[in-house]
Amino acid sequence: MKRSAVAIDHGSLRSGFAVVDPLRIACEPIGACEAPGDSDELLEHIATLFEDRDIDTFVVGVPYNMDGTEGPQAAAVRRFGERLRARFPDVRVAYVDERLTTVEADERIRASGRTKDRRALKDSWAAVVLLESWIAAGEPDE
Repeated sequence: MKRSAVAIDHGSLRSGFAVVDPLRIACEPIGACEAPGDSDELLEHIATLFEDRDIDTFVVGVPYNMDGTEGPQAAAVRRFGERLRARFPDVRVAYVDERLTTVEADERIRASGRTKDRRALKDSWAAVVLLESWIAAGEPDE
C-alpha cells in the first residue's frame, strides 16, 4: 500500500515542502524552512514532518539547465539526497527535474489572487509542482 510522499524544493537558504496523500489525489503546500540547505536544522525540520505523516518517498527537485544538463547546484542537491537516505533509510528518495517549477509556482500564486506573501509561498508551491510532475511521470526514481 502506498503512503504519502513529500516533495522538497531544496534551496541554499530556504526549502519548500508539499505533500500528497497515499492515493496521489491532493497535493498541498506545507510551508518552508528557513535554514541552510546543508544544515542539520533542515534535516530536523524534515524529521518533524516525517513524524507527523506516514511517508514512503521524498521527491527532491534537481536544478537542470535548459539544455538538459545538471545545473551548478545539482551536486549540492544530490549530497542533500544522500543525507536524507542516511537519516531516513526506509524512505525512498526520488529526484525530479525542477526546471521552471518556480515560474509555474509564481503563476499559480498570482492566478489565485494572492498578492501578499507571494515570495514566502513560492518555495512550497514549487514543491507542489515538483510533486505533480513526479506523479504525472509515473513516480520514477530519477
